Amino acid sequence: MTRRALAGTAVVSGRGLHTGAGVTARCTGGQPGQGIVFRRTDIPGAPPVPARLAEVTSTERRTALGAGAGSVQTVEHLLAAAAALAIDDLTVELDGPEPPIGDGSFTLYLQAFLDAGIVEHDGEPTIYRVTAPFQIMEGGATYVVAPAASLRLTTTIEWPHPLIGRQTGSYEITPEEFARELAAARTFGFLGEADMLRARGLALGASLETTLVLSEDGLVGGALRWPDEFVRHKAADVLGDLALVGGRVQAHVIATKPSHQGNIALARWLTRTGQRGGDVAMDIGRILDVIPHRYPFLLVDRIVEVEGTKRIVGIKNVTINEPFFQGHFPGHPIMPGVLIIEAMAQVGGMLLLGTIEDPEQKVVYFMSLDKVKFRRPVLPGDQLRCELEMLQNRGRTCRMKGVAYVDGNVVAEAEMMARVVDR
Repeated sequence: MTRRALAGTAVVSGRGLHTGAGVTARCTGGQPGQGIVFRRTDIPGAPPVPARLAEVTSTERRTALGAGAGSVQTVEHLLAAAAALAIDDLTVELDGPEPPIGDGSFTLYLQAFLDAGIVEHDGEPTIYRVTAPFQIMEGGATYVVAPAASLRLTTTIEWPHPLIGRQTGSYEITPEEFARELAAARTFGFLGEADMLRARGLALGASLETTLVLSEDGLVGGALRWPDEFVRHKAADVLGDLALVGGRVQAHVIATKPSHQGNIALARWLTRTGQRGGDVAMDIGRILDVIPHRYPFLLVDRIVEVEGTKRIVGIKNVTINEPFFQGHFPGHPIMPGVLIIEAMAQVGGMLLLGTIEDPEQKVVYFMSLDKVKFRRPVLPGDQLRCELEMLQNRGRTCRMKGVAYVDGNVVAEAEMMARVVDR
């Protein structure tokens, strides 16, 4: 299986749903392994915004990414079309704050991508496979997730409106089924909420041409494309938000009353509990080239995610053969808390070394630990996932926040100061 990108250029223009700003989106094939990245061409020097969970800044009525003037919002329609076509690498240049909404459906992007063509290129796609059923709840949304060979979305919504009521639909996410069953489903809103939303700077581009507008007892103008168009749109929104895991998802997701907030919570849980396959950012060989630690004190097996100089994720597989289990609570082995922190520190050290020249000639010393908390024990057979975020970087000195997970549950967290010195 190979990664996929656009063969040509897809250009769409129009107005944003929430900002009302006129904007053109120019989409091209990205470099192998880069993922999906947004760039604001209207703001000189604006940093690229990866379509990743770490960049989510708002889930109110849409999904927004990035902070400050260079942020982008309402990205879920474009991402849903990319996910349906299994596009792994994509660069989206925007000359405004929000991709065009078109007629409120996903067709604008699906057709533009199909017209540009899809090409396979180097590298393996990142795939998250669910290996055991689980359930999460976020706000009023509930998600039950089960293992599956591909992605299937079963979605239920419920509103006390005569055109909606309770609607359920189940869809296998393939390019053909997405085009046939979901792509043309339009976003919808209620006339009674219009003034409230606009007062909060939302829905400024909403109109009868971009949105299904519902009065108290019916539809304001136009006609539905399906009687259950509403649940179809919500299912496609789930797909767009799940694309922020940075890879393809293989699972059966049963979503009840989904929301953008709930979708993002689900996506985060998937990245922390799903079996990740495909590309590896750094294998043990590369780690040994950079980090000075060796057995029995090397506590990172692989690096699975690196987002520039901002974030890194590393994995430590904890086995009964770890030398510290021989003396730490024999008969009731528990990984020492200080070694959990050390594992996080080693992953964070890889992030810091990635910001300097000649990392092989440097070593990272940690200077302080703050806000250290241990939440639950780590046992033999666990897989420790260490996520480190750069809070402040001043050349050779930095401050990071680390969180360690097992099966999606926090086991430890800390803030740490570190410094790079010559070996």
